[in-house]
Amino acid sequence: MSDSPRPQRPVSGSKVITIHGTRAVLDGVKPSALSEVPDAGPKPPWLRVRLPTGAKYQDVMDIVQSHRLSTVCAESKCPNIAECWGRGTATLMLMGSVCTRACKFCSVNTGNPKGWLDPQEPANVANAVALMDLRYVVLTSVDRDDLPDLGAGHYAACIRAIHDRMPDTAVEALTPDFQGRHELVAQVLDAGLATYAQNLETVKRLTHPVRDARAGYELTLDVLKFAKRHAPGTITKTSLMVGLGETDDEIEQALDDMREAGVDVVTLGQYMRPTRNHLPVQRFVTPEQFQRYRDMALAKGFLEAVSGPLVRSSYRAERVLDQDNVGLGPQAVLDAIRESAAAAATPSLRC
Repeated sequence: MSDSPRPQRPVSGSKVITIHGTRAVLDGVKPSALSEVPDAGPKPPWLRVRLPTGAKYQDVMDIVQSHRLSTVCAESKCPNIAECWGRGTATLMLMGSVCTRACKFCSVNTGNPKGWLDPQEPANVANAVALMDLRYVVLTSVDRDDLPDLGAGHYAACIRAIHDRMPDTAVEALTPDFQGRHELVAQVLDAGLATYAQNLETVKRLTHPVRDARAGYELTLDVLKFAKRHAPGTITKTSLMVGLGETDDEIEQALDDMREAGVDVVTLGQYMRPTRNHLPVQRFVTPEQFQRYRDMALAKGFLEAVSGPLVRSSYRAERVLDQDNVGLGPQAVLDAIRESAAAAATPSLRC
Protein backbone atom coordinates (compact mmCIF):
# COMPACT_ATOMS: atom_id res chain seq x y z
CA MET A 1 0.00 0.00 0.00
CA SER A 2 1.51 3.33 -1.03
CA ASP A 3 1.79 6.24 1.33
CA SER A 4 -0.77 9.00 0.87
CA PRO A 5 0.75 12.32 -0.21
CA ARG A 6 0.99 14.92 2.51
CA PRO A 7 -1.50 17.77 2.12
CA GLN A 8 0.29 20.94 1.07
CA ARG A 9 0.07 23.98 3.33
CA PRO A 10 -1.84 26.81 1.65
CA VAL A 11 0.34 29.54 0.20
CA SER A 12 0.74 32.70 2.25
CA GLY A 13 -1.75 35.30 1.04
CA SER A 14 -4.21 32.73 -0.32
CA LYS A 15 -7.80 32.37 0.85
CA VAL A 16 -8.49 29.58 3.32
CA ILE A 17 -11.54 28.23 5.13
CA THR A 18 -11.24 28.49 8.90
CA ILE A 19 -12.31 25.76 11.31
CA HIS A 20 -15.44 27.86 11.90
CA GLY A 21 -16.36 27.80 8.21
CA THR A 22 -15.52 31.40 7.31
CA ARG A 23 -13.04 32.65 4.71
CA ALA A 24 -9.76 34.30 5.66
CA VAL A 25 -6.54 35.43 4.00
CA LEU A 26 -3.65 33.33 5.28
CA ASP A 27 -1.03 35.52 7.03
CA GLY A 28 -3.21 38.57 6.52
CA VAL A 29 -1.97 40.13 3.27
CA LYS A 30 -2.51 39.09 -0.33
CA PRO A 31 0.35 39.11 -2.87
CA SER A 32 0.92 42.47 -4.58
CA ALA A 33 3.71 44.51 -6.10
CA LEU A 34 5.22 44.63 -2.61
CA SER A 35 5.97 40.92 -2.87
CA GLU A 36 8.72 41.66 -5.39
CA VAL A 37 10.40 44.43 -3.35
CA PRO A 38 13.45 43.16 -1.43
CA ASP A 39 14.41 44.10 2.11
CA ALA A 40 17.21 46.59 2.71
CA GLY A 41 19.67 43.72 3.09
CA PRO A 42 20.30 40.49 4.99
CA LYS A 43 19.48 40.33 8.66
CA PRO A 44 22.34 41.43 10.90
CA PRO A 45 23.65 39.03 13.57
CA TRP A 46 21.70 40.61 16.42
CA LEU A 47 18.41 39.60 14.78
CA ARG A 48 19.22 35.88 14.57
CA VAL A 49 17.40 33.77 17.16
CA ARG A 50 17.33 30.07 17.90
CA LEU A 51 14.49 27.79 16.88
CA PRO A 52 12.00 27.06 19.70
CA THR A 53 12.77 23.95 21.74
CA GLY A 54 12.88 22.59 25.29
CA ALA A 55 10.56 21.08 27.87
CA LYS A 56 9.15 24.38 29.16
CA TYR A 57 8.40 25.53 25.62
CA GLN A 58 6.53 22.28 25.02
CA ASP A 59 4.62 22.65 28.30
CA VAL A 60 3.34 26.08 27.24
CA MET A 61 2.40 24.78 23.81
CA ASP A 62 0.47 21.90 25.38
CA ILE A 63 -1.45 24.25 27.70
CA VAL A 64 -2.30 26.62 24.84
CA GLN A 65 -3.47 23.81 22.56
CA SER A 66 -5.41 21.87 25.19
CA HIS A 67 -7.35 25.02 26.12
CA ARG A 68 -8.04 25.94 22.48
CA LEU A 69 -6.27 29.28 22.84
CA SER A 70 -4.51 31.48 20.31
CA THR A 71 -1.29 33.36 21.09
CA VAL A 72 0.06 36.44 19.43
CA CYS A 73 3.47 34.77 19.86
CA ALA A 74 2.64 32.16 17.22
CA GLU A 75 0.15 34.07 15.07
CA SER A 76 2.45 37.07 14.59
CA LYS A 77 5.61 34.95 14.16
CA CYS A 78 7.27 36.70 17.10
CA PRO A 79 11.05 36.21 17.21
CA ASN A 80 10.97 35.92 21.02
CA ILE A 81 8.72 32.86 21.16
CA ALA A 82 11.58 30.54 22.18
CA GLU A 83 12.69 32.81 25.04
CA CYS A 84 9.23 33.64 26.39
CA TRP A 85 7.69 30.19 26.11
CA GLY A 86 10.93 28.71 27.40
CA ARG A 87 10.40 30.58 30.67
CA GLY A 88 6.70 29.76 30.83
CA THR A 89 5.07 32.97 29.60
CA ALA A 90 2.88 33.67 26.60
CA THR A 91 0.72 36.51 25.35
CA LEU A 92 -2.78 35.14 24.88
CA MET A 93 -4.82 36.33 21.91
CA LEU A 94 -8.55 36.53 22.48
CA MET A 95 -11.52 36.08 20.16
CA GLY A 96 -9.91 33.73 17.68
CA SER A 97 -7.12 34.05 15.15
CA VAL A 98 -8.93 35.89 12.33
CA CYS A 99 -8.75 39.69 12.35
CA THR A 100 -11.21 41.95 10.56
CA ARG A 101 -8.38 44.31 9.61
CA ALA A 102 -5.42 43.89 7.26
CA CYS A 103 -2.39 45.84 8.43
CA LYS A 104 0.59 45.57 6.08
CA PHE A 105 3.01 44.62 8.86
CA CYS A 106 0.97 41.92 10.60
CA SER A 107 0.78 38.19 9.78
CA VAL A 108 -2.46 37.39 11.63
CA ASN A 109 -5.07 35.95 9.24
CA THR A 110 -7.69 38.45 8.05
CA GLY A 111 -11.34 37.92 7.23
CA ASN A 112 -14.83 38.21 8.68
CA PRO A 113 -15.51 35.83 11.61
CA LYS A 114 -19.21 36.71 11.25
CA GLY A 115 -19.88 37.05 14.95
CA TRP A 116 -18.23 33.81 16.10
CA LEU A 117 -16.98 33.76 19.70
CA ASP A 118 -15.98 30.89 21.96
CA PRO A 119 -18.19 31.13 25.07
CA GLN A 120 -15.72 28.93 26.95
CA GLU A 121 -12.75 31.21 26.29
CA PRO A 122 -12.91 33.25 29.53
CA ALA A 123 -12.79 30.04 31.61
CA ASN A 124 -10.12 28.50 29.38
CA VAL A 125 -7.94 31.61 29.60
CA ALA A 126 -8.23 31.68 33.39
CA ASN A 127 -7.39 27.97 33.61
CA ALA A 128 -4.34 28.42 31.39
CA VAL A 129 -3.10 31.34 33.49
CA ALA A 130 -3.53 29.21 36.62
CA LEU A 131 -1.69 26.23 35.09
CA MET A 132 1.22 28.47 34.07
CA ASP A 133 1.05 30.07 37.54
CA LEU A 134 1.41 33.53 36.04
CA ARG A 135 1.63 36.55 38.30
CA TYR A 136 1.50 38.88 35.29
CA VAL A 137 -0.36 38.06 32.08
CA VAL A 138 -0.70 39.93 28.80
CA LEU A 139 -3.93 39.61 26.84
CA THR A 140 -4.30 40.88 23.31
CA SER A 141 -6.84 40.23 20.59
CA VAL A 142 -7.67 40.45 16.95
CA ASP A 143 -9.86 43.35 15.83
CA ARG A 144 -13.50 42.29 15.80
CA ASP A 145 -15.31 44.98 13.84
CA ASP A 146 -17.97 42.35 13.08
CA LEU A 147 -19.30 42.40 16.66
CA PRO A 148 -21.78 45.03 17.92
CA ASP A 149 -19.52 45.90 20.88
CA LEU A 150 -16.33 45.18 18.89
CA GLY A 151 -15.47 42.48 21.43
CA ALA A 152 -15.16 44.72 24.50
CA GLY A 153 -17.60 42.66 26.59
CA HIS A 154 -15.81 39.40 25.83
CA TYR A 155 -12.45 41.04 26.62
CA ALA A 156 -13.75 42.22 29.98
CA ALA A 157 -15.20 38.77 30.74
CA CYS A 158 -11.77 37.18 30.19
CA ILE A 159 -10.12 39.70 32.52
CA ARG A 160 -12.71 39.11 35.24
CA ALA A 161 -12.35 35.33 34.88
CA ILE A 162 -8.60 35.63 35.49
CA HIS A 163 -9.17 37.76 38.58
CA ASP A 164 -11.75 35.30 39.91
CA ARG A 165 -9.36 32.38 39.49
CA MET A 166 -6.07 34.17 40.25
CA PRO A 167 -6.83 37.27 42.39
CA ASP A 168 -3.17 38.26 42.72
CA THR A 169 -2.40 38.08 38.99
CA ALA A 170 -1.93 41.44 37.28
CA VAL A 171 -3.38 41.77 33.79
CA GLU A 172 -2.10 43.85 30.89
CA ALA A 173 -4.44 44.36 27.94
CA LEU A 174 -3.11 45.22 24.50
CA THR A 175 -6.41 46.09 22.86
CA PRO A 176 -7.89 47.05 19.51
CA ASP A 177 -8.82 50.71 19.14
CA PHE A 178 -12.55 49.87 19.51
CA GLN A 179 -13.11 52.45 16.75
CA GLY A 180 -12.41 55.13 19.32
CA ARG A 181 -15.60 54.42 21.29
CA HIS A 182 -14.75 55.52 24.81
CA GLU A 183 -17.52 53.54 26.48
CA LEU A 184 -16.00 50.31 25.14
CA VAL A 185 -12.49 51.28 26.26
CA ALA A 186 -13.95 52.02 29.70
CA GLN A 187 -15.63 48.61 29.79
CA VAL A 188 -12.25 46.89 29.45
CA LEU A 189 -10.50 49.23 31.89
CA ASP A 190 -13.21 48.74 34.50
CA ALA A 191 -12.64 44.97 34.49
CA GLY A 192 -9.41 45.64 36.39
CA LEU A 193 -6.09 46.24 34.62
CA ALA A 194 -2.53 46.91 35.68
CA THR A 195 -1.62 48.15 32.21
CA TYR A 196 -3.65 49.33 29.21
CA ALA A 197 -1.93 49.32 25.83
CA GLN A 198 -2.93 50.39 22.33
CA ASN A 199 -0.17 50.47 19.75
CA LEU A 200 0.63 53.51 17.63
CA GLU A 201 2.83 51.15 15.55
CA THR A 202 4.53 53.79 13.38
CA VAL A 203 5.02 57.51 12.87
CA LYS A 204 2.19 59.71 11.64
CA ARG A 205 3.34 59.95 8.01
CA LEU A 206 3.51 56.17 7.63
CA THR A 207 0.29 55.25 9.45
CA HIS A 208 -1.22 54.48 6.08
CA PRO A 209 -0.26 52.19 4.40
CA VAL A 210 1.42 50.50 7.43
CA ARG A 211 -1.86 50.17 9.34
CA ASP A 212 -5.32 49.26 8.10
CA ALA A 213 -7.31 52.18 6.72
CA ARG A 214 -9.71 51.98 9.70
CA ALA A 215 -6.86 52.55 12.17
CA GLY A 216 -5.53 56.02 12.83
CA TYR A 217 -2.63 57.85 14.45
CA GLU A 218 -4.84 60.42 16.17
CA LEU A 219 -7.43 57.75 16.98
CA THR A 220 -4.91 55.67 18.93
CA LEU A 221 -3.63 58.72 20.78
CA ASP A 222 -7.21 59.66 21.68
CA VAL A 223 -7.87 56.14 23.05
CA LEU A 224 -4.72 56.27 25.18
CA LYS A 225 -5.53 59.77 26.42
CA PHE A 226 -9.03 58.68 27.43
CA ALA A 227 -7.66 55.55 29.15
CA LYS A 228 -5.35 57.63 31.34
CA ARG A 229 -8.13 60.08 32.15
CA HIS A 230 -10.65 57.33 32.95
CA ALA A 231 -8.27 55.19 35.02
CA PRO A 232 -5.39 57.38 36.24
CA GLY A 233 -3.90 54.56 38.31
CA THR A 234 -3.58 52.25 35.30
CA ILE A 235 -0.29 52.32 33.38
CA THR A 236 -0.75 53.29 29.73
CA LYS A 237 1.56 51.91 27.10
CA THR A 238 2.17 52.01 23.35
CA SER A 239 4.69 50.76 20.83
CA LEU A 240 6.62 51.84 17.74
CA MET A 241 8.22 49.69 15.06
CA VAL A 242 11.27 51.17 13.33
CA GLY A 243 12.80 50.25 9.99
CA LEU A 244 9.76 51.17 7.86
CA GLY A 245 11.19 54.38 6.41
CA GLU A 246 10.66 56.76 9.32
CA THR A 247 13.17 59.45 10.28
CA ASP A 248 14.58 60.12 13.73
CA ASP A 249 12.78 63.49 13.76
CA GLU A 250 9.48 61.68 13.15
CA ILE A 251 10.22 59.23 15.95
CA GLU A 252 10.88 62.14 18.30
CA GLN A 253 7.61 63.79 17.27
CA ALA A 254 5.74 60.54 17.91
CA LEU A 255 7.29 60.34 21.38
CA ASP A 256 6.19 63.92 22.07
CA ASP A 257 2.65 63.08 20.91
CA MET A 258 2.56 60.04 23.21
CA ARG A 259 3.63 62.07 26.21
CA GLU A 260 1.02 64.72 25.43
CA ALA A 261 -1.55 61.89 25.54
CA GLY A 262 -0.29 60.84 28.97
CA VAL A 263 1.38 57.59 27.88
CA ASP A 264 3.58 56.13 30.64
CA VAL A 265 5.56 53.42 28.83
CA VAL A 266 6.77 53.06 25.25
CA THR A 267 8.45 50.12 23.52
CA LEU A 268 10.55 50.39 20.36
CA GLY A 269 11.64 47.44 18.24
CA GLN A 270 12.82 46.50 14.78
CA TYR A 271 10.18 45.81 12.14
CA MET A 272 10.76 42.40 10.59
CA ARG A 273 8.88 41.28 7.51
CA PRO A 274 6.63 38.30 8.31
CA THR A 275 6.20 37.17 4.66
CA ARG A 276 7.18 38.43 1.22
CA ASN A 277 3.68 39.91 0.87
CA HIS A 278 4.22 42.35 3.74
CA LEU A 279 6.00 45.69 3.72
CA PRO A 280 9.75 45.44 3.07
CA VAL A 281 12.30 46.44 5.69
CA GLN A 282 13.79 49.83 4.81
CA ARG A 283 16.65 49.71 7.34
CA PHE A 284 18.04 47.61 10.15
CA VAL A 285 18.56 49.73 13.25
CA THR A 286 21.65 49.01 15.36
CA PRO A 287 21.50 48.21 19.10
CA GLU A 288 23.39 51.44 19.74
CA GLN A 289 20.71 53.49 17.97
CA PHE A 290 18.02 51.73 19.99
CA GLN A 291 19.83 52.84 23.13
CA ARG A 292 19.76 56.42 21.86
CA TYR A 293 16.00 56.15 21.27
CA ARG A 294 15.61 54.91 24.84
CA ASP A 295 17.64 57.83 26.21
CA MET A 296 15.54 60.24 24.17
CA ALA A 297 12.28 58.78 25.49
CA LEU A 298 13.39 58.76 29.12
CA ALA A 299 14.48 62.38 28.81
CA LYS A 300 10.90 63.20 27.76
CA GLY A 301 9.49 61.77 30.98
CA PHE A 302 8.33 58.23 30.18
CA LEU A 303 8.34 55.91 33.21
CA GLU A 304 10.16 53.41 31.03
CA ALA A 305 11.22 53.03 27.42
CA VAL A 306 11.95 49.45 26.40
CA SER A 307 14.10 49.66 23.29
CA GLY A 308 16.00 47.01 21.37
CA PRO A 309 16.11 45.11 18.07
CA LEU A 310 13.94 42.19 19.22
CA VAL A 311 11.63 44.17 21.51
CA ARG A 312 7.91 43.69 20.96
CA SER A 313 5.12 45.43 22.84
CA SER A 314 4.58 42.58 25.31
CA TYR A 315 8.23 41.47 25.59
CA ARG A 316 9.14 40.85 29.26
CA ALA A 317 6.10 42.97 30.10
CA GLU A 318 6.16 41.94 33.76
CA ARG A 319 9.58 43.62 34.12
CA VAL A 320 8.72 46.88 32.44
CA LEU A 321 8.94 48.99 35.61
CA ASP A 322 12.35 47.63 36.68
CA GLN A 323 13.73 50.69 34.85
CA ASP A 324 16.61 48.68 33.35
CA ASN A 325 15.31 48.23 29.78
CA VAL A 326 13.87 44.85 30.95
CA GLY A 327 17.37 43.53 31.42
CA LEU A 328 18.58 44.41 27.94
CA GLY A 329 21.89 46.15 27.56
CA PRO A 330 25.14 46.23 25.61
CA GLN A 331 26.43 43.01 27.18
CA ALA A 332 23.20 41.15 26.44
CA VAL A 333 23.39 42.21 22.80
CA LEU A 334 27.05 41.17 22.53
CA ASP A 335 26.26 37.78 24.05
CA ALA A 336 23.45 37.28 21.55
CA ILE A 337 25.75 38.13 18.65
CA ARG A 338 28.40 35.70 19.91
CA GLU A 339 25.81 32.94 20.30
CA SER A 340 24.52 33.61 16.80
CA ALA A 341 28.01 33.48 15.32
CA ALA A 342 28.77 30.23 17.15
CA ALA A 343 25.53 28.70 15.87
CA ALA A 344 25.86 30.02 12.32
CA ALA A 345 25.60 26.52 10.91
CA THR A 346 22.33 25.76 12.72
CA PRO A 347 18.87 26.83 11.44
CA SER A 348 17.55 30.16 12.69
CA LEU A 349 14.00 31.41 13.11
CA ARG A 350 13.21 33.67 10.18
CA CYS A 351 10.49 36.24 10.68
